[in-house]
Amino acid sequence: MRTEPKLSRLDRAFARLDREPGRPAHIDVPRMSRHRVVLFSATLAFYTAIVWAVVVSSWLVRLDWQVMFFRPYQQWPQIHAFLDYYVVLGQRGPTAVMVAAWLGWRSWRQHTLRPLLSLGAALLLLNVTVGAAKYGMGRLGPHYATVIGSNEMWRGGDIFPSGHTANAVVTWGILAYLASTPRARRWLSALSAVTSLGVGLTTVYLGTHWLSDVLLGWAAGLLILLALPWCEPLIARAETGILALRDRRRGRHAVPAPAPAPVASPTPVLTPPRPAVGEEAPVREPVAVGRTSRPPAYLAPGPHTARAERTPVTPAGSRRPPHSDRVSRGTPSARPLAGG
Repeated sequence: MRTEPKLSRLDRAFARLDREPGRPAHIDVPRMSRHRVVLFSATLAFYTAIVWAVVVSSWLVRLDWQVMFFRPYQQWPQIHAFLDYYVVLGQRGPTAVMVAAWLGWRSWRQHTLRPLLSLGAALLLLNVTVGAAKYGMGRLGPHYATVIGSNEMWRGGDIFPSGHTANAVVTWGILAYLASTPRARRWLSALSAVTSLGVGLTTVYLGTHWLSDVLLGWAAGLLILLALPWCEPLIARAETGILALRDRRRGRHAVPAPAPAPVASPTPVLTPPRPAVGEEAPVREPVAVGRTSRPPAYLAPGPHTARAERTPVTPAGSRRPPHSDRVSRGTPSARPLAGG
């Protein structure tokens, strides 16, 4: 009886990917076009300008202090409770889980790992670039500022650029990057831009970030989205490598099939030679094929005759008792007749 191996959840997910190994034809991979290169260069220039304006304590730093002294959370306290929940849309953990769940479903439907791998590549770039800038410039936040009018740079802080804003741009913008149609890409791009700017302004309202932090975080997230087409060849190789690793793992854990029984070579049937004309064909005894040969029965030596040819055995002597006075029938009696 042959039984099918029991598949795990991971094996079933990969089995669905095997149903259609190629990417659907209606989904195109964004390329680093000239328009995208121009946007990337302009955003990089904006990023550099913001950093330079903060480093030299320009008018942007003065604007930061004015907004901080304005204390928006005291001016509009009625929206404080709502914005406490809204700012969660920029936290890395909850947003990554929500977006990963949606992209996982997309991967299941489209039979490709590209959506999840694109999200992983974007989050990796976000952690490396934004994290390095945060700890490299070490700016303190409004609640920890020490000198009024100072840019608070290189003092052990980690708020420049705004991680909430950059994370909102990347996690919600990846949905627009992976959209299937141009119309969906435009709508999702506008929605992610509004959401990320709203998250950044919420951090300014709560007093956790300067206004310049939000501007730099928005530029940092946009740079990551614009640079993703450069990562597409690496994403394709990673998908191929994961599927190959899956195949090797499946091959190691596969149960070897039992070896087939050896097939005996057919016994050649020897055809007896035909007798010549006028000769009598020899009579051959039939040989039983496929049965186990039995030992020959013991036979008494000598010729054997048929039952009909055997001589009947007559018992020696008569079975009747002897009578001397009896005369056989047909024999004349020797006794003399009376009165003669």
